[in-house]
Amino acid sequence: MIDLERIKWDEQGLIPAVVTDAVTKEVLTLAYMNRRSLEKTIETGETWFYSRSRRSLWHKGETSGNLQKVVSISLDCDGDALLVKVRPAGPACHTGEWSCFHQALWGDEPEEKLPDVLAQLERTVAEREKERPEGSYTTYLFEKGLDKILKKVGEETSEVIIAAKNRSPEELRYEVSDLLYHLFVLLREQGLPFEKVLEELKGRMKPEEKRKG
Repeated sequence: MIDLERIKWDEQGLIPAVVTDAVTKEVLTLAYMNRRSLEKTIETGETWFYSRSRRSLWHKGETSGNLQKVVSISLDCDGDALLVKVRPAGPACHTGEWSCFHQALWGDEPEEKLPDVLAQLERTVAEREKERPEGSYTTYLFEKGLDKILKKVGEETSEVIIAAKNRSPEELRYEVSDLLYHLFVLLREQGLPFEKVLEELKGRMKPEEKRKG
């Protein structure tokens, strides 16, 4: 819990808040908070900011539906900046881009890493589940419900087994991709963030404590 008395507010009673995606670590936006907006963020578990232009509080996603569920809030060593880790329900930028920092100015874009690909898949599935675009296969799965999703997971698992038995790398790559996609649909239907799966895997990789005696 942040001790609000440790915060060094600026002359306007504000503090900058860097908002990042808790899963991908991507920086989503830079906004400002005053004491009240920070208190409301802590109370509601969703981001609230202070608009310097409108001179009022604003609840991120209140009109767009792109809410940001807060995972943690950290104060920097000088006490004059916040790091807010969130699980976003949609784009952070008013332009529709996922991050406000989407305009490259200098330097090469880093190659997409495996966790980023999976995080993007999770976001895409979440967006499809929320928006239900007509003609989308993901929409079809969510509308048919759990039994249909489970049936597809079972079918794709069988296809992976067959591809492996066939010793076909191309076939296996294709079928594993299908299985991963359907697993992400299942996780979304169950309300289980992929981050929790990663936490479980990380926990299993920790060395076992040596027995005493």
